Amino acid sequence: MTDRRTQLAANLARVEERIASACAAAGRKREEVTLIVVTKTYPASDVRILHELGVRQVAENRDQDAAPKVAACADLSLTWHFVGQLQTNKVRSVAGYADVVQSVDRVKLVTALSAAAVRGERELGCLIQVALDAESGERGDRGGVAPDAIDELADAVEAAPGLRLDGLMTVAPLAGPYAGRQRAAFDRLMEFSSRLRGNHPAANMVSAGMSADLEDAVAAGATHVRVGTAVLGVRPRLG
Repeated sequence: MTDRRTQLAANLARVEERIASACAAAGRKREEVTLIVVTKTYPASDVRILHELGVRQVAENRDQDAAPKVAACADLSLTWHFVGQLQTNKVRSVAGYADVVQSVDRVKLVTALSAAAVRGERELGCLIQVALDAESGERGDRGGVAPDAIDELADAVEAAPGLRLDGLMTVAPLAGPYAGRQRAAFDRLMEFSSRLRGNHPAANMVSAGMSADLEDAVAAGATHVRVGTAVLGVRPRLG
């Protein structure tokens, strides 16, 4: 465990240095960017070490992994983000522990999240996931809605009991006009965020950038970056 703590501390320090350097290069204050550590596939023991090291925001993408991990870390002060594609049959479980759902991409999901939040007497933060590789009326390969559906979804979240509209999220697309152009993709997301805040001033969270492209996200103006591999390492494939 001591070796794992040393490893995670070193990795975390390197990521912190990258974020600080990116902020300096962009003329931003370090406190303007929040690090979310994506702990998917890693055990609760790693989450506990990360908490000891000062991490307070963590993310998961699969309910079957997240639910027991959250329960095992219930004594810790953590903000849990759900970042994976979310099926409606998992909504009740996710709404029981997630503080923020970053992958809202359809009205049916908004309705289900609202019902679950009200039932559990909780308030859920919601980010609309924007798919920059999706045409009008389509969903992206990695989830998310086409940009022209942002306003409709934002209004639905805003009107839904138990939900709070926090902002936008994207994953750098692997196809389409922004493939391989992370900075351009994140700049485009910031344009959508600016427009969204015109009607929803409090929805100022912009979640973008991961281990490989967090600098591009910071340069574009992201408020949150989601980093997994650079902190936790590459997990060996099973089998």
